[in-house]
Amino acid sequence: MILPKGSYLSPKLLAILNNFEEALSERLRKLKPNGREDILSLTWMKFAMESLCQSHADIKTLITALELPVCDWDEKWIDVYLDNSVKLLDICIALSSELSRLNQGHLLLQCVLHHLDSNPSKQFVRARSSLDGWKQHISSRNPRIQNCFAILDSLTETLNLPKVKNSAKGKVLMQAMYGVKVETIFICSIFAAGFTGSAKKLRNLEVPETCLWAGAFTDLQGFVNGEIRIMFSSGRATVLKELEAVDTTVKKLYPMIQDGFGPGEAETFQNYISDLGKGADKLSQGLDLVAKEVDNFFQIVLSGRDALLCNFRVGGDVSDRAHQSGVKQVVR
Repeated sequence: MILPKGSYLSPKLLAILNNFEEALSERLRKLKPNGREDILSLTWMKFAMESLCQSHADIKTLITALELPVCDWDEKWIDVYLDNSVKLLDICIALSSELSRLNQGHLLLQCVLHHLDSNPSKQFVRARSSLDGWKQHISSRNPRIQNCFAILDSLTETLNLPKVKNSAKGKVLMQAMYGVKVETIFICSIFAAGFTGSAKKLRNLEVPETCLWAGAFTDLQGFVNGEIRIMFSSGRATVLKELEAVDTTVKKLYPMIQDGFGPGEAETFQNYISDLGKGADKLSQGLDLVAKEVDNFFQIVLSGRDALLCNFRVGGDVSDRAHQSGVKQVVR
């Protein structure tokens, strides 16, 4: 699709491309969860974002290995890169805002635990109010995450562009960027689906079999998308594992706070309080770790964009294109 029949690559260029694609293929194989319960756990999400960061970092290494100066880039490549980078930064901002929003619920859970710590029977009304606040907070919707789907649609529409002519190095660069873009769209769509509680926008991307990573990606995509669709069809409120664990404990604890309980249930009640504390801490810590990786991804995309713009400024040919490609959109 990107390297048409008859395209010639020197042994050196072919080795650079193959090394990149083999590394991407291995990364995609490692991303496949061991089982359904590992999908969209915060541990897996952190690992997925780390993988994405590494793939984008590998693009920088590949550009250096190609010895392809920015001044030799085709104008179409530059426009697509600048436009895509702004969209990725917007996605990062949306993901960060959702992770922060979810983590704000930790304060409400801490209030519940505080009210139940010393003399729970006198604090039931306040504990129940905090639990009501937590349930309302978690079930609310973040419009920024909803907007991610439109951005991902736009990225998908330009997945196979632009065409490359008369530049063997350019073809290698575009095929490598194609692979990273596929991984980026896939992972970001999984995150967006998990955060919105909807599998309707999950993408099934078709990739050419000529890519060395095609088999690993198709296997990963089929397994993860399929399992997430099953989870939602079974009526699960959320596919985020750590969030669901807290929600399950809240549903057990809430009736006992609202209606009271007998002497024989006191130990069970204390166990639920303990489970809530452990689950809340695990959820908060997991959200923090994923947020850190999303921020790392943001910085990698931003630094790559800045490096490109800086090289053009040296050549005196960036001002108009930078502004046309939405550089000002990054400033919030």
